[in-house]
Amino acid sequence: MHGCCCIGPSSVHKTSIKNRSKSFGILTTSAGNRRSPHTTAPCLEQGIFSSLTSVMTPTFAALIVGDEILSGKRADKHLSQLIALLAARGLSLAYANYVSDDADRITATIASMAASGDVVFSFGGIGATPDDRTRQCAAAALGRELVLHPQAKELITLRMVETAAEKGEVFDGDNPDNIHRLNMGVFPVGADIVPNSYNRIPGFSVHTSGDCGAMYFVPGFPIMAWPMVEWVLDTHYSQHFALGSLQERSLVVYGAMEASLTPLMLQLEREHPAIKVFSLPSVDHPQHGRHVELGVKGPTAAVQLAFDGMKSALGAMAVKIGPELVR
Repeated sequence: MHGCCCIGPSSVHKTSIKNRSKSFGILTTSAGNRRSPHTTAPCLEQGIFSSLTSVMTPTFAALIVGDEILSGKRADKHLSQLIALLAARGLSLAYANYVSDDADRITATIASMAASGDVVFSFGGIGATPDDRTRQCAAAALGRELVLHPQAKELITLRMVETAAEKGEVFDGDNPDNIHRLNMGVFPVGADIVPNSYNRIPGFSVHTSGDCGAMYFVPGFPIMAWPMVEWVLDTHYSQHFALGSLQERSLVVYGAMEASLTPLMLQLEREHPAIKVFSLPSVDHPQHGRHVELGVKGPTAAVQLAFDGMKSALGAMAVKIGPELVR
């Protein structure tokens, strides 16, 4: 479920809130002492992290949760946006998983991705309605209890106070609806918050496995989720930004079949192990008609050498070459 609290955008003023000492079932005020991705994960520690950046660039992945996506009721926008946010920082997405609002399936998928040691951005299902199951499934997958995060409680309460003031009402912390809203701050033990600049209601992050493994859970609403992802990248992974270091170059090749280009592709990867070769055939392109887009991608310097070799080899094959594309 792409859900989160629909309390509107936060105002810019700050209000002091006194924490309420009330027990709400599974809610507690202790966040536990498990290590978090920002405090004890070795590759994220000050000093150690910076010394490992050249060899430990994380693998980034996406998890997108929601029946509405898989049913076609809503078109997913998160995958393309995450790719763009990473690319703008010289990073790339390695893989993505889509899963419905099925608790067992969400739990199994989170467990698998957590075991990978990768950096995973999870979108959707962290609200407080019955079909929001991602928080509970994350706790089950990680073998942790759910607790009310004290900072999340403070932020959610602050937003409720602001919302009441905007309506000309007095905030009532004992109101059952307000008590229920605090469930949006119930996270697995040891979680850190991911701040939400839209309406304060935070997401959360957990360290998973390996030195750099972490999962970041954000709402399904793009207006909230995308700035939260940007905050994560800019706050915790700027050491890995490599602007301009990666490139993709390709040529439109007319009148050739992929099978005839395969030996050249294999040769290019043997001679230039730092790059990847790709081919994208099309039979009904509105501009180029039947063709193959043949290209190389990887570190800029290596791409230039491989591309020159590819272009020379295609010239020797006497195939018709169209425009060059650079990304």
